[in-house]
Amino acid sequence: MAISAGVVGFHEPASVAAASASILGRERGIAGEVRVSQCAIGRRLNAKFGRGAVLTRSEIFANASLSSASVRSHGSSCSEGCGSQSSRKRSALCAIADRLTKDLGETEESCRVFTESDPADGKVNYNWEEQWYPLYLTREVPKDAPLGLTVFDRNLVVFYDGDGKLNCLEDRCPHRVAKLSEGQLMDGRLECLYHGWQFQGDGSCTKIPQLAPGAKIPKQACARSYALKESQGVLWVWMADHRTAPYDKVPYFDHYNAEGYEEFGAIHELPYDYSVLLENLMDPAHIPISHDRSDGPRSRRELAEAMVFDVTERTDEGFAGSWHLISSPEVINFTRFQAPSIAYTEQKKILLDGVEFRFSATVLCRPAGQGRAMLIIRFGNSRADGKKMNNLFSKIPQWYLHVRANIIFEQDMGFLSSQNEVLVREGKPTKDLYLNLRSQDVWIEEYRKWLDKVGHGMPYYYGHRTFSPAAVSAVKEASPAGLSASISSTHPAKGVFGHKYARDPTNRYFRHIVHCKPCRTALSNFQRCQKAALVVAALSAGLATVMSKPAYRVAFVALAFLMGAAYWVCSLGVATLTENWFRPHKLTL
Repeated sequence: MAISAGVVGFHEPASVAAASASILGRERGIAGEVRVSQCAIGRRLNAKFGRGAVLTRSEIFANASLSSASVRSHGSSCSEGCGSQSSRKRSALCAIADRLTKDLGETEESCRVFTESDPADGKVNYNWEEQWYPLYLTREVPKDAPLGLTVFDRNLVVFYDGDGKLNCLEDRCPHRVAKLSEGQLMDGRLECLYHGWQFQGDGSCTKIPQLAPGAKIPKQACARSYALKESQGVLWVWMADHRTAPYDKVPYFDHYNAEGYEEFGAIHELPYDYSVLLENLMDPAHIPISHDRSDGPRSRRELAEAMVFDVTERTDEGFAGSWHLISSPEVINFTRFQAPSIAYTEQKKILLDGVEFRFSATVLCRPAGQGRAMLIIRFGNSRADGKKMNNLFSKIPQWYLHVRANIIFEQDMGFLSSQNEVLVREGKPTKDLYLNLRSQDVWIEEYRKWLDKVGHGMPYYYGHRTFSPAAVSAVKEASPAGLSASISSTHPAKGVFGHKYARDPTNRYFRHIVHCKPCRTALSNFQRCQKAALVVAALSAGLATVMSKPAYRVAFVALAFLMGAAYWVCSLGVATLTENWFRPHKLTL
């Protein structure tokens, strides 16, 4: 349905005739005449727009056969539009219009999304524990240390055993509830560094140093284990009983196996809720504004425009559809959301050599607690003929590409965190907070309405019409014993600065570098080069002062300056990997 700029919104099919009949039945004096008009409306709307189109009042009247009536303006009120007409037929049709457009409102609201698919109580059977969650990129799991992670408020620890198998336990020692992720690996077993209790991959305790001679290890001395599955480079965890894990249901992505497929992936920890993150990643409209000249050729604020959306699928497990810019109807983008936290976007186009090119972005979001999310994002491309793309992209160091990705997330971080705060503080469903537009926010409203159906089976959620806050406040969940205790117990497995820096979840280093081997390696190399350049510069300057020959002095002075420049370059590299990006108008002079 075209609305001003040709933007389309969709909602779950609702019978125009049914909505009309309940009102028209009251108009008994003109029943026959009105029913003819009513049926005409239904037939024409279905023929022109198809089932599920979003309608404004003027469009309803424009499609009705009324020889004596003119189309009302969007801004006119119902009483003015209907009361001023002498014809009861006109009044009845006004009532039809008001019934069909009551959620759209007047002129200002006529462009809002209206995607009703279920009644407010249309809940489905859902249990958040009986889902596969993306934990980590397998290649980033350290082989010589345990890794502490979370799913909602559940603390988990992942580690390799002596056989090289990945295991997942509850991050809690059964002895005195200390975090096992603070421990170490000893002979293929996970050791709690508080008293030295050791655990195998299945959670059973195999050693208690303080056990009395001849005594047996108590049966209760075991840690809960969780089912893990590695698939296509991603580690997935089943949060319910590990004996019930359906391994054949682990998400699988066919495009990863395409011939010539090239992938670029990374992990990011972000300081806002995973639902806010998913919204942001399914929102193409913000890119030209938020990432002006930062995220590809389309990220230019002057290129911001309306979009056309087509929701083609809705299930209890998510939704799917396509969208395109109104200026580029030939470039179709496909988007799918799959429960509990996967968003997939794909774009296909024909290259200059006539071969189809496929670009994809697979977003795996893990709820890491209130106000926290872990993101595994994987970009990829492939040609239909299986050949690899010949471009400079693959020649750029990974750490630099990751830095560019960090800048993108930092451009969003301020307003996404503040959005998260409003959701929690206001305690309202999003329909009372958001002003969604059908020209840009269809996926956002689809996602929040999906939460309406399944949120009752989650620890907390904020849906479109319903919401349920967490039983425990975010502050208490994150820091039940105070902020200092929380910071002290959440060090990453690798890259701990310890004596130099306290953990800051908003800092680029802790959001990404500690989770990324290429970036940690680059940082380590820059720091080594810094020290070497400083030493050589100092020695060169000293030698220059004692040399008698002018040529030697000049050479050593030049070397000192060169090493000083190298130190400066390495300092820029360290800063790039550890310091956040800020918008120019926020910087201090």
